[in-house]
Amino acid sequence: MLAVMKLRMIAAVSAAALTLTACSSSSDDTKKADAPDATASPAAPVVPTSPLTGLEMRKGRPGNPVFVVKIENTSAGAPQYGLDKADLVLEELVEGGLTRLAAFFYSSIPSKVGHVRSLRTSDIGIAGPVGGQLVASGGAAGAYNKVEKGGITVFSEDAGSPGFSSDPAKYRPYNRLINLKTVAKEAKGSKVKRSYLPFTKAGAAPSAATGKPAQAATVRFSNSTSTSWKLDGEQWVRTNGHAAPGKDFKADTMIVVFARVGDAGYTDPAGNPVPETVFKGEGEAMVFHGGQVDTVTWKKPSLNKALTFTASDGSDYTIDPGKVFIELVPKGAGSVTLG
Repeated sequence: MLAVMKLRMIAAVSAAALTLTACSSSSDDTKKADAPDATASPAAPVVPTSPLTGLEMRKGRPGNPVFVVKIENTSAGAPQYGLDKADLVLEELVEGGLTRLAAFFYSSIPSKVGHVRSLRTSDIGIAGPVGGQLVASGGAAGAYNKVEKGGITVFSEDAGSPGFSSDPAKYRPYNRLINLKTVAKEAKGSKVKRSYLPFTKAGAAPSAATGKPAQAATVRFSNSTSTSWKLDGEQWVRTNGHAAPGKDFKADTMIVVFARVGDAGYTDPAGNPVPETVFKGEGEAMVFHGGQVDTVTWKKPSLNKALTFTASDGSDYTIDPGKVFIELVPKGAGSVTLG
């Protein structure tokens, strides 16, 4: 009987020892699992991209808003200043068959841009997608009110905004210059919610080129105004532009968007009806990139939405990151000639 009791005691002690060992082992495993892996690589920081170029912004997005400066586009306003510092440029129709530029500045804020001219109601759809803050010499009362009601912040010389000066070599209304650094001090920063264009994402394959070879093009806005382009290396450049020598905008991609043009509802001082390009809806577009031009369909659901494109086979068409020039051409009245 005594021997049996001793055997039971030994078994109990052994079981307890095994339990303690198991608990110790489990605790050690938990500690090892919770311990950081010294060999693991930390997550790479997310690098934001520009909403205007699709390029990485290694220093982060700037605190300033996107400024959209209205620039004279005739010989009377030559030379144009600051275009080489712009992120994106758009050419739009104004009265008399002439055109004006809307130059977008975000990553670089020049101290000399011009020569600055007045706004148009077309600018609501031009500046809207990125919450662009418009810089203009002034504008007709009706146009000015519509632009502000469209949610666009305006810096206008007529309204007393800072940063404007006169070019002594020119005469009014072709002599107005703007110091964007001065404007930036007064402007409230705004978060840019979307990219202006559907840029090809890093690591993704670019859209397949399905069009035809192109080395030069003439974009006609009216009987009196055409913009001529040529491929210079890998970039598209204007051959009849009005920029200071060596200071013109060089486009990695040039896009022609055919859009409906209506009547803005008022006339200029000379009595000419003022056109309004309706930058929403959908239609045909031509994308020039490298030595290739692709014909695609553009779509913009509302004035403040971004542009998207669809290829001829129905697939999404993206734009390679880089600087882009958009020709906003009248549907029906405008045209493009290659070569």
